[in-house]
Amino acid sequence: MDDAIFATALSFLATIFSILITSKLLISRKRRRTDRPPSPPSLPFIGHLHLLKQPVHRTLQALSTKYGAVFSLTLGTRNVVVVSSPSLAEECLAKNDLVFANRPNDLIGWKIFAYNYTTVGTAPYGPHWINLRRFSTVELLSADRLNASLHVRRDEVRRLVSALQRQSQKLKLEPGEVWSGFTKVGMRSRLVGLVMNMVMRMVAGKRYFDDESSTEEGEKFKELIGEVLELSATSNPGDFLPVLRWIGYGGLERRMWRAQGKSDAFFQRLIEEHRRSNKPREEGRGGRKTMIDTMLSLQESEPETYTDDVIKGQAMIVILAGTDTTATLIEWVMAALLNHPEILSKARAEIDNVVGNSRLVEESDCLNLPYLQLIIKETFRLYPPAPTLMPHQSSEDCTVGGYSIAKGTMLLINAWAIHRDTAIWKDPTRFRPERHQGGGGGVDGYKLLSYGMGRRSCPGSGLASRVVSVAVGALIQCFEWERIGEEIMLDMSEGHGLTMPKLEPLEAMCRSREVMKDVLLSL
Repeated sequence: MDDAIFATALSFLATIFSILITSKLLISRKRRRTDRPPSPPSLPFIGHLHLLKQPVHRTLQALSTKYGAVFSLTLGTRNVVVVSSPSLAEECLAKNDLVFANRPNDLIGWKIFAYNYTTVGTAPYGPHWINLRRFSTVELLSADRLNASLHVRRDEVRRLVSALQRQSQKLKLEPGEVWSGFTKVGMRSRLVGLVMNMVMRMVAGKRYFDDESSTEEGEKFKELIGEVLELSATSNPGDFLPVLRWIGYGGLERRMWRAQGKSDAFFQRLIEEHRRSNKPREEGRGGRKTMIDTMLSLQESEPETYTDDVIKGQAMIVILAGTDTTATLIEWVMAALLNHPEILSKARAEIDNVVGNSRLVEESDCLNLPYLQLIIKETFRLYPPAPTLMPHQSSEDCTVGGYSIAKGTMLLINAWAIHRDTAIWKDPTRFRPERHQGGGGGVDGYKLLSYGMGRRSCPGSGLASRVVSVAVGALIQCFEWERIGEEIMLDMSEGHGLTMPKLEPLEAMCRSREVMKDVLLSL
């Protein structure tokens, strides 16, 4: 009898213990769920993928108005957190800067085009990335190095201005009247060529783009870069649903590998050309080091760090990232000015007053052109070339906005939404450069995420700032600009892609300014 009572009591205690443990687990699981950022209802297998419509930054902004400034998404097998406020952006990129210093390590496009995540933009945080970051900021993009390559940017701006001047003379309203009459010009290809030649000359000492006398090699290079840009900006469903990769869905990965093969061969030829050069390596082309020359020099002492693949990947990322974002921003600036001729006139008056009409605007002038800088800053606000910045990934558990963020979560910071938040900006959709006068620091610095913040901010911000300022300054100084059909405002809709291109490529009416005649004829 005693054994039966003991067995019953033991069974009762075991049941109570089991109930307590189960309750604790359920409570803990519920707590973990409530600790996570809010999230929209999801579907089995695909999660929230069905919600992501183009343009993605607009979709994410709409979700943030419903679910808050921080919310979570499940994109197939991937957990994503989206942040849409300056204070939370600061929490991610300042307080948790080290936690979010990594990039996602399983995006197939980055694996293919970035040589297995070994470029400065895609490498995980660690010794290799620190080496590349130091190289980028010291050997390639420091103030001293940018000053040494000033002649490259000056020459390319002069070439652009000269080409537009020649084109503006081809069609005239009155025969024989050289300095009157507008000509319709397409700007996108010219701006891409401008920046691409600048970057290529810094990387390899060669220029490839020339609208008026393109070589066969230049045309092939244009086609190659265009293909890589298109594929790298294409959303790959296999990044979120690995099963699609296994079955080769859509053939996107095959196309990427094919383009990468052509790109790899191109950059390997560049490396071999530099190796075979008769000029001393330390002098580089034209007596100045190019990026490839410098990295080959480092390869001799650190062969395991600066392999050919690392050099090719670094060249590729500098060319793609530097060209696409910068050319896109210049196009947006000019489009915004065409829609606001009173702002364009004010900027031209400033340039005429500071620089005059006897020489072309220089990079050194741009610091003395505050209104021009306000225009560029306002364009950055309304049309950021990287609307959700580059994605980050958490290396450990952390908290953001009081919510728990698990290790391995992708972080997207919706700069586009922050830049248009009515709680931060008065009349946010209006193009008004004056709003940036006397901007403050602190969290205010996270109101305008031009080039990102923290450890993974863009190392090329100094170069981009110089190029945009001097290119826009020269276009304003040398030419009069009008919309095609003055009664029609330019369509400012954004297209698809990582760098938010303008949906409709910019076309405008261009005419050389009479007061700049002598300068233009001397170019």
